Amino acid sequence: AQFVESGGGLVQPGGSLTLSCVASGQFTVSEYTMAWYRQTPGKERELVAGMTTNNHKSYYLDSVKGRFTISRDTIVNIMYLRMDFLKPDETAVYFCKRKNFDDCWGPGTQVTVSL
Repeated sequence: AQFVESGGGLVQPGGSLTLSCVASGQFTVSEYTMAWYRQTPGKERELVAGMTTNNHKSYYLDSVKGRFTISRDTIVNIMYLRMDFLKPDETAVYFCKRKNFDDCWGPGTQVTVSL
């Protein structure tokens, strides 16, 4: 499995971004629980949002609930993360992959929230 993230950039506090993650390999993003993660230098990578398989249930880090939305397009095998009302401390590199699988991490996409 391989993942390539995109859509990051510089945004002002309170702004929005939508990240994309193209998944490739012998699977579809609907067959597995998929998740978005983020990491800042010197900190552990943390799970930000996830989406399960059959019931399409989504779950979020408490601090992003109500502002972030995870979704997927199974036709093109892409995961999305819509992020609204972004905060400066959410500046990080964002990644996606299958949860609980030892997949290689993709390159990530840098999100910078700053004036």
